[in-house]
Amino acid sequence: MEKNSRLWAVALIVFGIGLAMYSFKPNASTAQPGGAAGGFPKYTVIETEGTNLLVTDNSTNTLYFYTVDPEKAPGEDLKLRGEVNLAEVGKPVIKPKVHKPENK
Repeated sequence: MEKNSRLWAVALIVFGIGLAMYSFKPNASTAQPGGAAGGFPKYTVIETEGTNLLVTDNSTNTLYFYTVDPEKAPGEDLKLRGEVNLAEVGKPVIKPKVHKPENK
């Protein structure tokens, strides 16, 4: 019987600690600079190889795709080529927004 009492005491302590940690969790009013809230990063890099970059903006649920100009070397300027609204995920068709290259 004493073993069960100790088990319940430990379970209640763990529950109390968990409840306390949840109660002090940051909320949206404690947003960090740059739009990140609750300890989540504003951007997540999905892939990069030096000539391209796939990154998500976690605050707007948008995926951005950047590449260098054709025939350019790694390290050249990355230019925005398109974006996708990730709120569209799950739909039968997702239409990306294509960014036209600048005319120089």
